[in-house]
Amino acid sequence: MLISSITKAQIMPVDTVFSKNKMYTVSAIGGVFWAGTIIGLHSAWYSNYDQSSWHTFNDNAEWCQVDKLGHMGTSYYLGKVGYDLLRWSGVSHEKSTWYGGSFGFFYLSSVEMLDAYSKNWGFSWGDMAANASGSILYIGQSLIWQEQRISMKYSFHTTSYSEIRPDLLGSTIPEQMLKDYNGQSIWFSANISSFIKKDTWFPKWLNIAAGYGAEGMLGGFSNADMQGNPITDVPRYRQYYISLDVDWTRIPTKSKFLKSFFNIISFIKFPAPAIEFSNQGTVFHPIYY
Repeated sequence: MLISSITKAQIMPVDTVFSKNKMYTVSAIGGVFWAGTIIGLHSAWYSNYDQSSWHTFNDNAEWCQVDKLGHMGTSYYLGKVGYDLLRWSGVSHEKSTWYGGSFGFFYLSSVEMLDAYSKNWGFSWGDMAANASGSILYIGQSLIWQEQRISMKYSFHTTSYSEIRPDLLGSTIPEQMLKDYNGQSIWFSANISSFIKKDTWFPKWLNIAAGYGAEGMLGGFSNADMQGNPITDVPRYRQYYISLDVDWTRIPTKSKFLKSFFNIISFIKFPAPAIEFSNQGTVFHPIYY
């Protein structure tokens, strides 16, 4: 229901006349998504752990900050979805930017409150700052340029680290895509043609992307096996990437289905050659994802 409604909103052109019926639909989608995920997370995850009074937790050094960029990217993309749905309803560009663009921040803030009452975690000011940064990136570009010239994207590849810590990093590919930060890379993808004159011959869909990741992480702050014994022979290190990318939303097509599909997957980094820089050396990847 949620995906089909978002797809419908992104297939249809922007409405210049405000529609109450569409606004009711958008409000229902947002409310069901918000309430459904919060209730689902609480019953499927947080209810399995001890609860406590509201407290904070400093996790800024955890996972070499890959998770913080993940928060930022999620907030950014949810802001994009919120904006698209409000524009489909006929809400003005400026109001859609402020209200829709901030959806990710408010949604993730409510998830953060679940952490705040969980004994194993806590309210993270670092997460909140990352959530705010994602919304600011979307809102700022929408107000200044009326478009997104720099997008946040995600890529993933499986790693051998999950075999050592399947309890922490996931035992299946869907779990690893969420939990194994060793295989995740977060990208800032800039559309080249949008920064030069509009009538240029340069492909409007071609981007250049800068990425960040880390490897050797068998724990949030330090490495240990499933029994809690320290692992000292696996180095933790950061990785920086430069690569080409594709702006899916700028690929020319007359197909409404393809336009919708490209919009939905616009957060995925296109597999392409990449150069990796780290304290382990410089590596060229013929195809990196």
